[in-house]
Amino acid sequence: MNIQGWAEIALTLGLAVVLGWPIGVYMSRVWNGERTWLDPVLKPVEGLFYRAAGVDPTRSQGWLGYVGALLTFNLAGFLLLYGLLRLQGVLPMNPQGFDGVSPHLAFNTAVSFVTNTNWQSYGGETTVSTFSQMVGLTVQNFVSAATGATIAAALARAFIANRGEGLGNFWADLTRTSLYVLLPIAFIVAVVLAGLGVVQSLAASAQATTLEGGQQTISLFPTASQLAIKQLGINGGGVFNVNSAHPLENPTPLTTLITAICINVMGWAAFFAFGRSVMAKKDVRALVVAAVLLLGAAGSALYVIESQPAPALVAAGVDTSAGNMEGKEVRFGVPSSVAWAAQTTGASNGSVNSMHASYMPLGGAVTMFLMQLGEILPGGIGSGIAVMVLMAMLAVFVAGLMVGRTPEYLGKKIEAREIQFAMLAVLVVPLSVLGFSAVAAVLPEALAGLLNKGPHGLSEILYAYTSATGNNGSAFAGLTANAPWWNTTLGLAMLLGRFVPAVAVLAVAGALVAKPRLAPSVGTLPTHGPLFIGLLIGVILILGGLQFFPALSLGPIVEHFDMLQVTARF
Repeated sequence: MNIQGWAEIALTLGLAVVLGWPIGVYMSRVWNGERTWLDPVLKPVEGLFYRAAGVDPTRSQGWLGYVGALLTFNLAGFLLLYGLLRLQGVLPMNPQGFDGVSPHLAFNTAVSFVTNTNWQSYGGETTVSTFSQMVGLTVQNFVSAATGATIAAALARAFIANRGEGLGNFWADLTRTSLYVLLPIAFIVAVVLAGLGVVQSLAASAQATTLEGGQQTISLFPTASQLAIKQLGINGGGVFNVNSAHPLENPTPLTTLITAICINVMGWAAFFAFGRSVMAKKDVRALVVAAVLLLGAAGSALYVIESQPAPALVAAGVDTSAGNMEGKEVRFGVPSSVAWAAQTTGASNGSVNSMHASYMPLGGAVTMFLMQLGEILPGGIGSGIAVMVLMAMLAVFVAGLMVGRTPEYLGKKIEAREIQFAMLAVLVVPLSVLGFSAVAAVLPEALAGLLNKGPHGLSEILYAYTSATGNNGSAFAGLTANAPWWNTTLGLAMLLGRFVPAVAVLAVAGALVAKPRLAPSVGTLPTHGPLFIGLLIGVILILGGLQFFPALSLGPIVEHFDMLQVTARF
């Protein structure tokens, strides 16, 4: 550990938060239909989409109508992507000559990209054609991110309304977020990344001469364009199998910094956009502080843990001055690796520049725990702030029970209906993760996919279902997931983790929108000070994390003590 390493971790987190503020202001203007500097160019294009689809963007939808539109759009996206992957062998732009994808892998991949998870049970450069990457996966990177943003936009309108009826128009929110926010920023980032050496090519491959004089075939793809939205959309699925550890996807320290910042910048932007939309900047700033404190603490813990060498290597006399370098790129080292790992698991991104399965047992536990908190640090675009608001409502409700105050949050009274749906959104994560993991831990078909037995094998199972349910997408690479059991159950976990909270949030919005907006009174709990921030962090840790502690005790924590026992035998 050194000052440079600490500075790198702080810079990555700090720049993402700072840059998220102006983008969030702009995003809120887009959500609210205010004029933007891109209107002269994009307004005609936006109108063309509405006319082609027969959509009236001014017609506000109730929560059931909004949910129906959201689910219909995502079902259509799933069917189109599934068909594209199955038929890619006969579709154009397939210079690699790849065949169609198997049914269970196509199901898993289509669900994965539609739900913004980007779990990959395949190696991108050996499975998916250029056409499938560009027309299938990259398109879903845009619209799945925009879908998450629509949820936050609808929830914001529910809080600001005074005995209102509708939550806005899903189709308008989806179109405006894609056109005005994601597309322009992704275009700029893609051009910058291509200029910095990230490959952008429609060719299948290139021939290179190695240092030994032999020939090597290097796979090529239009990577920069997908990398930009992969990070900005908090998607995470890479063109290459090793994701952002690949030198053609992440060639320099500068591309590492830029793409690491892009992991979370739009998530923080959604926080600030929500605060401006509900006219409660101080209250949402408290949510940002709570999230930053938790993410910063996790990143610091990772740096401390991974800076320690593996005890067995120390006992064997191996030089371990660089810390635990197993599974990490030498060009990145421990600081860049753990800074990325904290960002990618705190958000629902899942891209990696190091292999989380090779972290120290407690380091792997930290990355898993960050996902188990509910992917709210800051989580996905819109989905992160939406679930964080539910956590804040639960914190207010708990405080109200303790002191006898009527729970209120952002000017709305919080009653039984809101708490029931909030708990549904929170409980789906442990129910899915622990339920699927329990079955997989005893089923031969599931156990056949494990590279490791014992506690690390259990960690592989827990990590997979945690990542899938949290719509993260990262993995402990020892798991061979391209099998019917894993592809099917992980796909189901992704669907539960994406759409149950989405419907729950919109149901809460539907209940709130009809309520009067109340002015703060003497009995209102302040939700912008240190006391509330502490209460919120406590609720997040208890509801989001404590329920996983017994499972973590059997996995990475037991593995940690096993490692110490092995070292003692040297």
